[in-house]
Amino acid sequence: MSTAQANTVEYWAETTPDAVAFIEGERQLTWAELNDAANRVAHGLAARGVVAGDVVVARTQIRIEWPILGEAISKLGCSLLGLNWRLTPAETQYVLSNSGATVVVCDDDDPEALAPAFEGLPIKLAVSIGKRVDGFVAFDDLLQAQAGPPLFGKGRPPLILYTSGTTGLPKGVVSVLQPGVQIDPKANEYLADVAQTRRGQPGGVSLLTLPLHHGAGPSQVWGAIQLGNPTILMRRFDPEGVLRLIDKYKVTNWVGVPTMYKRLAALPPDKLAAYDVSSIRALSVGAAPVPYALKQWIIGYFGADVLGEGYGATEVGMISFLPPEMQEKKPGSSGLPHKHVEISIRDADGRNLPRNQSGEIWIRTPVTIRSYLNAQPLRADTLDADGFFRVGDVGMLDDDGYLFITDRAKDMIIAGGVNIYPAEIEAAILKHPDVQDVAVIGIPDDEFGEQVKAFCELKPGHAANETAIIDFCREHLASYKRPKSLSIVDELPRNTMGKLLKRELREPYWKGRERNV
Repeated sequence: MSTAQANTVEYWAETTPDAVAFIEGERQLTWAELNDAANRVAHGLAARGVVAGDVVVARTQIRIEWPILGEAISKLGCSLLGLNWRLTPAETQYVLSNSGATVVVCDDDDPEALAPAFEGLPIKLAVSIGKRVDGFVAFDDLLQAQAGPPLFGKGRPPLILYTSGTTGLPKGVVSVLQPGVQIDPKANEYLADVAQTRRGQPGGVSLLTLPLHHGAGPSQVWGAIQLGNPTILMRRFDPEGVLRLIDKYKVTNWVGVPTMYKRLAALPPDKLAAYDVSSIRALSVGAAPVPYALKQWIIGYFGADVLGEGYGATEVGMISFLPPEMQEKKPGSSGLPHKHVEISIRDADGRNLPRNQSGEIWIRTPVTIRSYLNAQPLRADTLDADGFFRVGDVGMLDDDGYLFITDRAKDMIIAGGVNIYPAEIEAAILKHPDVQDVAVIGIPDDEFGEQVKAFCELKPGHAANETAIIDFCREHLASYKRPKSLSIVDELPRNTMGKLLKRELREPYWKGRERNV
């Protein structure tokens, strides 16, 4: 009798062992091969001291080793922490320290450069995918472990993701979708409602281009596993490559951020015409505002009945969804709230606002967090007594209950679908010996939606130029966080309390735009 739980890798390895599970370039794994590899890696990790409850960091690009590692972690009863592979050693060290992680798996070109991030921390094992270096166990060596006895996971492992707040320091969010955690009927209904908006069907083919240190990437992988569908992995996004993969593998489902769709739309007409994309049944876009003109292009190219838009936040889960049939009826909307999701639009004093009035968006879902990982319970200015979470966006609900997002309250910058937090960048720039004060804002970028711009006030008698300050950021910030431009100003705008008035810095750049994000 099978001991495999339904709709898991072990289940598919028993029922459809030779069907393809994952493809990356020339590499592919059947369900049986994936399960075998995951068993080996789990035994290899266990032999090196990894035990249930350990937090295992996956700092990798999109690659076929990720699902192997994810399944191995599930079999061992560990938690998986998805970490952005572009973070510097200093940024990485903070997350490792804050999370209590004990195992790090990376695919860095130069893993040795990451070693300083482990200093003074209880890291019991570091694993390198690809390059063999001292101090790291090679992932290939884990794959050489014995595959038996067979181990059984509980589906997706507990997932930890790091998000930043206005303080600038990243904060850990633990997914409520943890094996063994009792989920009440309301939460189950909510999760089922969110799942159906992904519009996955048995027999589909999923294309993954979203990073695996965000909620959407792992969700896509695990959603395909649940259906027993193959997933095509694309390590580095390439617009024509996406069309080639859709055509070659008859992809049915793809989730992208607006920047990816913009790059597709910018391809020459002959390239767009060269590929058959008629297999697509469900496209999703989210993580950043989507210009209506871009939606119209997507609908024109892929068809009228495939595009959906989702809106969510790491701390509360998915919030709303705009289905294909409403894209042109409710342009600019992020859709209706999911089942059991409540949206409260509030003024600066916390009072509820009527329909069609913009204010701060507060959200209550069945999966709203109560605290960040290893941190105090959230204060009332972030999570109120009724369980509503302040997401940091500004928007309104129309007469039909559709949500429209118009601005951001927390100054967050979204570039290419990635959240960038000005406070973190400002803290890094303030380390420069010549800088007295700094303000970082997002300004329009046709390709990425926004780009990072900094304004610096120098200390009296000091003289640093823009290039020197941007160069200084290289030591402290990942490339995507560094300012693309920087202006030195005599004085930053402030109110009578001394608070920076970023709106005054933003206004000249956003004047005449569709919306202020």
